Amino acid sequence: MPTILFVLTGTDHWTLADGTRHPTGFWADEVVAPWNLFTEAGYEVEVATPGAVVPTVDAMSLDPSFTGGAEGAARLRAALDTMTPLLRPRSLADVDLDAYAAVFYPGGHGPMEDLSRDPDSAALLTRALASGRPLALVCHGPAALLATADADGKSPFAGYRLTGFTNAEETQSGFASRAPWLLQDRLTALGADVREGEPWAPKTVSDRTLHTGQNPASAGPLAEVVLGALR
Repeated sequence: MPTILFVLTGTDHWTLADGTRHPTGFWADEVVAPWNLFTEAGYEVEVATPGAVVPTVDAMSLDPSFTGGAEGAARLRAALDTMTPLLRPRSLADVDLDAYAAVFYPGGHGPMEDLSRDPDSAALLTRALASGRPLALVCHGPAALLATADADGKSPFAGYRLTGFTNAEETQSGFASRAPWLLQDRLTALGADVREGEPWAPKTVSDRTLHTGQNPASAGPLAEVVLGALR
């Protein structure tokens, strides 16, 4: 059965500008919605993290105020409980890209802390881009692209059209003034052509084999884009 690799953050915090640690991890629905769509389409899902750390779900992403109520929160918790690959991730350093049909990076603030500077993730992203297989990143997941810059600041993703969590969304979430840096600014500095949609509305951008989603609401639509590219 063809398999899709989910690359998740391995951290449980995000270090803010003042040095305090904000509890975080991966955003629940950015895993659950794509995972369900991929498995319903006949794909298996495997998980990789830095150092094979079991990933932490951001508790905020399971708060009823973010899930449309208690029923939505319970649905997400129940779905995560069935996803046993989350409990036995591979190490990013050991990933064999040839074993996967596509690579998918969910968000949450966690990637801002670790994947944004992880060399194993950077190597995987660079190989995935060169391979021609679908590569997808959603919300804060595109922070991982920052690690692909070389000593001169050049990245294979420079010039690509993409999207990710915007400055406007970070401001509305209350973190822009506390963040050490903003994702949209860093992606622009990397040389990416960042396309910004309405805050919180689903938006995906595809450029060649790179597919990106702006925010949590874009995770499901992004998975559909990947499935279309795999057909």
